[in-house]
Amino acid sequence: PGVAEVASVGGHVQQYQIDIDPNRLRLYNLPLSAVVDAVRRSNTNVGGNVLDSNGAWLIVRGVGLIASVDDVKKIVIGASSGVPVYVEQVADVRIGQAFRVASLVKGTSEAVGGVVVARTGTNTKEVIDAVKARITQIEGGLPPGVKIVPFYDRSDLIEQAVDTLRTALVEEIVLVTLAHVLFLMHFRSILIVTIPLPLAVLTSFLGMYYAGLSANIMSLAGIAIAIGVLVDAGIVVTENAFRFIEQRGIDTRNRKLVWDTVLESTRLVGRPVFFSMAIILLAFVPVFALTGQEGKLFHPLAFTKTFAVLAASIIAVTLVPVLCTFLLGGRMHAEEDNPVMRGLRRLYRPVLESALTHRGVTILVAVLVFAGALLAGRTIGSEFMPALNEGDLMFMPIADPSISLEQNTQIAARQNGVLEKFPEVAWVVAKVARADTSTDPAPLNMTETVVHLKPRSEWREGMTLDKLRGEMGAAVQLPGVSSIWTMPIINRIDMLTTGIRSEVGVKIFGKDLRVLEDLARKAADTLRTVPGASNVYPEQVTSGQYLNIQIDRAAAARYGLGVGDVQEVIATAVGETTLTMTIERRERFPVRVRYAPQFRADPQALGRVLVAAPGGTQVPLGQIARIENARGPAMISSENGLLVATVLLNVQGRDVGGFVEEARVAVARGVAMPSGYYAAWSGRWENQVRARQRLQVVLPLVLVVIFVLLYFTYHSVAEAAHVLLAVPFALSGGIY
Repeated sequence: PGVAEVASVGGHVQQYQIDIDPNRLRLYNLPLSAVVDAVRRSNTNVGGNVLDSNGAWLIVRGVGLIASVDDVKKIVIGASSGVPVYVEQVADVRIGQAFRVASLVKGTSEAVGGVVVARTGTNTKEVIDAVKARITQIEGGLPPGVKIVPFYDRSDLIEQAVDTLRTALVEEIVLVTLAHVLFLMHFRSILIVTIPLPLAVLTSFLGMYYAGLSANIMSLAGIAIAIGVLVDAGIVVTENAFRFIEQRGIDTRNRKLVWDTVLESTRLVGRPVFFSMAIILLAFVPVFALTGQEGKLFHPLAFTKTFAVLAASIIAVTLVPVLCTFLLGGRMHAEEDNPVMRGLRRLYRPVLESALTHRGVTILVAVLVFAGALLAGRTIGSEFMPALNEGDLMFMPIADPSISLEQNTQIAARQNGVLEKFPEVAWVVAKVARADTSTDPAPLNMTETVVHLKPRSEWREGMTLDKLRGEMGAAVQLPGVSSIWTMPIINRIDMLTTGIRSEVGVKIFGKDLRVLEDLARKAADTLRTVPGASNVYPEQVTSGQYLNIQIDRAAAARYGLGVGDVQEVIATAVGETTLTMTIERRERFPVRVRYAPQFRADPQALGRVLVAAPGGTQVPLGQIARIENARGPAMISSENGLLVATVLLNVQGRDVGGFVEEARVAVARGVAMPSGYYAAWSGRWENQVRARQRLQVVLPLVLVVIFVLLYFTYHSVAEAAHVLLAVPFALSGGIY
């Protein structure tokens, strides 16, 4: 359950191969189509209704499915002088390996793998655990020597991240409780403030359950950053009741008087407390307004913090006063009796008195601090979100678009061997080209290599991730092979959301692929001069190698042939046409027909491929077509009705936002775009721009709503503005 598909990658598919000898066909005066038609008609079962036999129905069945190589060999394709001609007389029939476009290399050897794709909305950890359980279940039935070993497993990262956050959550609760002990110095009051804390956290978990949120990094982080806020309201209510009782000298044994005092003190602060918590909730509205990748990432955090703060607000004005009536008693210590409070007041009093005495200077300093923060803020870099250290690296070498799978596989094995020599590396697995699924957008000349790293404790002393990546990149560099370094999860997110296989990309739009490729190369040359640019790679959109067979329509017509007749022979004799599928128990194997390799190995051999004319004449392909080498598009990409060429790059040593701003100016100056062509920046920058534009609209609206809430609290525009004035100065602290 939870698995959408398992996409195969690597290995070979068994295939019944019929390799035609055209000379033998000509000997029996048979066209290629005779073999094709005969094989297609010789692999079927038919139904003949039923026979009534002694009151029972017998199902009539014509059995004619291919079950072996001998069955294929004995298929009759025609007759010569009254003698049947079989497939084996004009072709070699054997079981071989189907043509493939991808491979999987574990270390330096090939392997067979599967990419498990989880369904949308499922819990990734639960799906992984279910897959592992099923693997354990089927291991007993595997052939001797065959093992199923995960080469990329996200559950380790999930468990480490969640465990770390859980530990931090517990530590934070303990620290908050210790802070209560230090400042209140009253055990019963500490209980009043501390008891609502786990209740609010548990309530947020209840909200997560009904909202369908899992316990992941972001959802737990929402609770973690809310811990300090959860006790604020309770502290205010408790502290106010505590001081009322202390200052009025109320006998705590008189529970009726204590109850009345707590009620009075709660009424005094209840409204401001509730509005303050409402403002905290409003502060997360911009997070809910985020869409796309950023929305999916941060919505769980906003939800869990909202659940926790809302629960804390309700508890503060309901449960906390009740607890005060029961637990506020015993010896009540004045603030002066608390050495921590005495020390803080001793430090704070002269600062406050000086600020009030020199109000003009205080305001001037505050304004200067804010102005300095604005200036400093302009120099702070920006990026979509900080990089997550996933614990694994992904190395993506990109070869020439025309490279063969065998050559690319050899390169992957060689690079894997180099990477495995690093002491920080546990194992390396490379997926060459794309898996057998529509969800894998990788081009055929690209390899995705997962580099699984050992725990940090086993690394060389002084080694960092960036340093290790640099050493690896230098070690595996090969002539004619560009490379991009990233991490598995963020790479898949980038590829599926923006179509970019790197951190940042430049998409150049236009109508002509050759012009686009030229512009992409110029843009790449310009980008390499911008500080911070690394792994710059312009996609080679017109570097595919073709062998074009241009049909001479007039020459073909002289033999009574149409273009379709010739194309059918090209697709069958030269290409690989699957005629039918054998059914062998639960397995299905393709049956294909094709000229034997020696009759289609080069352009000269292709020119001798025979095309059957209507009169029985066998015409060599070279007489009715022109065969020539050509270059063309290796892959055609389009967006919004226009062709597109992409420049891929990563940013190192500086922020993405600052780099893109500088790079945009450099590309605009260094690359002259013809009419009808333009460049657009994509990748994580695209997400950053979208999020910024939305926040620019939502943030001012939230500030207006907060101002309205403050006005309802104080019933004064001046007081509301006074409180809201803290926002820019709080921003100053964040910048500095």
